[in-house]
Amino acid sequence: MSPLASTSVLPPATPAAALPKTPATRAEVRVLRDVPRVLSIAGSDPSGGAGVQADLKSIAALGGYGMAAITALTVQNTQGVQAVHVPPASFLGQQLAAISDDITIDAVKIGMLGDAAVIGVVRDWLEKVRPAVVVLDPVMVATSGDRLLQESAEAALRELLPLADLITPNLAELAILVAEPQAREWHDALGQGQRLSAATGATVLVKGGHLDGGACPDALVNAGGLLAQEVVEVSGDRIPTRNSHGTGCSLSSAMATAQARLGDWEAALRQVKPWLVGALRAADQLKVGAGNGPINHFHHMQQIPAAGEFAETLRRASAPDLAAIYGLDFIRDLAAGTLAEEQFAYYLAQDAIYLNGYSRVLARASALAPTEAAQLFWAKSARQCLEVESELHRTWLSTRTVDSVLGPVTKSYVDHLVAASASGSYAVLVAAVLPCFWLYAEVGQTLHAEFLAAGASPAHPYADWLRAYADEDFAQATRDAIALADDAGRSASADERAAMLVAFRQSCRFEAEFFDAPRIHS
Repeated sequence: MSPLASTSVLPPATPAAALPKTPATRAEVRVLRDVPRVLSIAGSDPSGGAGVQADLKSIAALGGYGMAAITALTVQNTQGVQAVHVPPASFLGQQLAAISDDITIDAVKIGMLGDAAVIGVVRDWLEKVRPAVVVLDPVMVATSGDRLLQESAEAALRELLPLADLITPNLAELAILVAEPQAREWHDALGQGQRLSAATGATVLVKGGHLDGGACPDALVNAGGLLAQEVVEVSGDRIPTRNSHGTGCSLSSAMATAQARLGDWEAALRQVKPWLVGALRAADQLKVGAGNGPINHFHHMQQIPAAGEFAETLRRASAPDLAAIYGLDFIRDLAAGTLAEEQFAYYLAQDAIYLNGYSRVLARASALAPTEAAQLFWAKSARQCLEVESELHRTWLSTRTVDSVLGPVTKSYVDHLVAASASGSYAVLVAAVLPCFWLYAEVGQTLHAEFLAAGASPAHPYADWLRAYADEDFAQATRDAIALADDAGRSASADERAAMLVAFRQSCRFEAEFFDAPRIHS
């Protein structure tokens, strides 16, 4: 298909010398900024998923400072647009003048314009201010199919197109702008993008989001030689979600921000597209609305817990298992000193086996630790397992005949810790080893307090064990271990924190089963 004559797309072309987009005009004054000042000229979406609300989120997500001039007010939600109100165009002109009279604008994104009068105000302002980067999203038809631009204003919109550096239509809008049926195949869409670029002098971002199939490519098309190639395609996969409200708004404002930072359209697209894919992939997490919900603009930003917050999460997670431990006959009989000796002997024999494996896992934590202080702590803890706690076990067991065969709970617990150590994640490993500190310290201190309250009888057969786990050095080591786990959780990703919680809870369950194992064995 041959390119359309420019008169079928646009009114008579504006002389090239008057267009602020050539290297001799706009590019020569462009100054790249780490935090570009980006203005959105668009309509308002009260549900927050599209329009200036989506633009401001996208600008912030891409590292810019967002500003907004409102062109239209809509009544809409995730299920569609019910009404549109366009304030007086003169009021929009006042907004634009107030911003540009005070603030240097590094990039402009233009979205919903509403009617011809509004478009005329925006055109006059662009010709006066001549921003360095102009991205025009020709909002005419929403994803829902709702018409967002009066048909009488289409001619005025076409007159605005040559003032843009980048035009970002969806396929329905692209078809309207070139007066052709909507493209159903990717190569047809690229052809329409080339014809629109040739007619306007702008780069066109052709988007494959509305095509069928599993692929979702995007392409920058420029017929005037402003790109390294006439078509720069960036492939991508389609994300299976119904929550894509505001995708076009978000993409165009993100491109404006990235271009102001990078100064290269291809580099901007290669940065923005993975971000947008992630925003679509994480969109279902937001659970906003009953229809086509918004994308998750800030999916890439970690929500870092405050100091102590993750440790508190772990503490709450341990509460059911700690309560279960206190309810065990083994613990109640141990505190009272009435526990059968064979049960305590089995417990100590299994604990000695466990501590041998536990010390190796602590040594692995030391090897993975991110700081020297953490490395030293876990290494010292591994040594104490063998030198201090194990000595108590050996002394008591050496005078008794005990079944020292590896028990099923002991094996399962150690296997769980070894698996955590093999995961390669320091954070997950620390969470897995923590209950052996934390729950033992809690139980030991509680039982020791009861022992003292009962008179601390020297005849209590398990007094040495009660004193060992209520020792202040062990209590301090437990506090240090909790602090290290909290630090690891704060530094971890959300997925890794979730994995830490799973590992921690599993170890808590093993702690309860470990205390109950002597009863089952007997």
